[in-house]
Amino acid sequence: MVASLAVLALAAAGCGGKGGSDKPTDGTAKGEPIIIGMDEDSTGPGASYSTIAGKTIRLAVQDINDKGGVLGRPLRLVIENDESDPTKVPAVLQKLHSQGAKALFLQSGSAAVMQAKSTLTQLGLPAIAPTGVTATLVEPPNNELIYMLANTTTDWAQVYCGAFKAANINKIGILTDDTTTIAALNKSLLAGISCVTTVATEKGAANASDLSAQVARLKNANPDAVLVTSVGGAFEVLAQNTLAAQMKGKPRFSLASIGNQPSSWKLANPGALEGLIFMGSINQENPRTKALVDFLRQKNGDNYQVTAYDAQGWDSVQLLKLAIEKAGGPDDPKKLNEAIQSITGYQATFGQGSFTLSFSASKHLGADGACGLSLIEFGADNKPKGPWATFQPPCSN
Repeated sequence: MVASLAVLALAAAGCGGKGGSDKPTDGTAKGEPIIIGMDEDSTGPGASYSTIAGKTIRLAVQDINDKGGVLGRPLRLVIENDESDPTKVPAVLQKLHSQGAKALFLQSGSAAVMQAKSTLTQLGLPAIAPTGVTATLVEPPNNELIYMLANTTTDWAQVYCGAFKAANINKIGILTDDTTTIAALNKSLLAGISCVTTVATEKGAANASDLSAQVARLKNANPDAVLVTSVGGAFEVLAQNTLAAQMKGKPRFSLASIGNQPSSWKLANPGALEGLIFMGSINQENPRTKALVDFLRQKNGDNYQVTAYDAQGWDSVQLLKLAIEKAGGPDDPKKLNEAIQSITGYQATFGQGSFTLSFSASKHLGADGACGLSLIEFGADNKPKGPWATFQPPCSN
């Protein structure tokens, strides 16, 4: 049953062998193509979110090409798949480089992207990790060529602590999957949540078919709330179904994963997500978010649920376009990297309306302040109903 859920979830997200065959065309751009490489996990544990961002990255590239490209040249994607396996990353990046890539999108799990840093240094290629959230991805060593957009787990920890304090939560139980991506994320996130006591931590296999024993042990520990950390997909659905059944009424929190995977909402039991609070980045009051929603619904249908993965994928392409223009072309990697570092005050399509992204030689994390985050609550229909009324992170930029 769970295997079926995983297949359905990945299919709904548009999963394909090496990233799919729907590569953008050159559109109206007529110059020499600018090759951009994308390492996209389309079949591994990160596929449930990577393919969402990957699809929108393709659409953003196509939109640019349809409008004449960059400096009159079309962007052309070459795509490989590392399956979020750190051991496969060096070979994947080498292959993208051999295909002529001038810059890279690293759309994979955090552990895999971490492994990419040293290879980027060897290749001399700048890279953006569109949906990366682990702060160490852009910290030394070997961080000269890698960039991230969104608020990291360090900011997440502060927001969770604000939420726990506002809701009078002092003890938490943690339910986590066994992926390398989440192991890396937990290492940084959970260390920052010192505002509460962790009374129990339970782990399940990413392909688990039953989490009843883990949830029973969490229940016996009697936490004030449960935090689920997972890559999403079938594991998250199973976790929330089990928690809703065995710990009904207990406050539940989760990462961004579940909120950004609409295909998973449909697989949850009726009402199983009601009351679940997740870390979100989509704010419908942001005018750029509204414009992106309109664009993506024209492409994907009126019922398409736009996620932070879409917005971060879209912004990554726009940032790279801007950098290529600033550098006067893509062919000098040093100039291209310096051009990325010169971007300031970019108005993001996610976060609150005033949220911006800026980079420099010493700032490889784009987020300017906490305005990129919101806590979102699910309603009885298993869909996000809006900002959680109890607490919202302050905007400090």
